[in-house]
Amino acid sequence: MGLYHLIYQSQALVPFTDPELTALLLWSRAYNRQVHVTGLLLHAPDGRFLQILEGEDADVRQLYYEHILSDPRHHHCRVLGEGSCAERSFADWSMGCRVAEKEELHALLANGALNAPTRHGPKPTIRPELLELLLEFVAVGNS
Repeated sequence: MGLYHLIYQSQALVPFTDPELTALLLWSRAYNRQVHVTGLLLHAPDGRFLQILEGEDADVRQLYYEHILSDPRHHHCRVLGEGSCAERSFADWSMGCRVAEKEELHALLANGALNAPTRHGPKPTIRPELLELLLEFVAVGNS
């Protein structure tokens, strides 16, 4: 097995309050440390989530397909890209987070940030440019 990353978006069924978002992050960070998954969570005030997970293939897939998809607090989960990666982009974060405006999320995913699906898989792969944009986006938001 090797390093793998997966990026998805979803929509909360009801808006998350600040305490609920904090509780979600605390749980996610503790769980992710146990399974050696790192990543980033972006949350928009309209309830949209964009998350990237990275770690060993089986760990990332299990987290997304067995835990996140079955979470009743959100719906319309859609994998935007997934695939092997050479290294972690968010190695220092068990789960980084930033609140983002809806327009900011759209801008991050615009302009070909994901490669088209190929004969090697039905899901688009994540381009390095998107990872760089996400790191820059979070760095600007925390400065």
